Amino acid sequence: MFLEPDFNLESIYDIDIAELKSVGIKLILFDLDSTLMKSKSGKFSFKTLQFLNDLKANFHLAIVTNNKKEDYINLAKSQIDIPVYKKKKKPDTKVLFKACFDFGVEPNKAVMVGDRPLSDILGGKRAGMATILVDSISKDEENFIVRFARFIERLVIKK
Repeated sequence: MFLEPDFNLESIYDIDIAELKSVGIKLILFDLDSTLMKSKSGKFSFKTLQFLNDLKANFHLAIVTNNKKEDYINLAKSQIDIPVYKKKKKPDTKVLFKACFDFGVEPNKAVMVGDRPLSDILGGKRAGMATILVDSISKDEENFIVRFARFIERLVIKK
């Protein structure tokens, strides 16, 4: 199925660096909210910052977010040394191709990581990238309605 991710993991911390390297991945694109940080928090956890630093030793990294709040994005950018592509309209592929171009990486050597099948995974698939679906980084703190919406959205990727 087109919306089925190549990898369906519980969290970003389950990403297997050796496996991605073995299949030739050079660039990892991350969604921001609920993937790398708690939605609307504007702050990366220490664990996430350490994880991103570990990844930077092996891959090019970038963040692609649909978020349009300038102050919020600037707060996120102030904590990391990773390019942030903001105000994008995933699953539109333009920004994904731009990120690949900026890093000199073919789309088939990139992976899109996110928590939303209908934006992150669909965009990555449409761009010819590998895809990794993760659960929300703050899933234990999300309210019932948000969790239910995530459950419904993931039904579309079940075989």
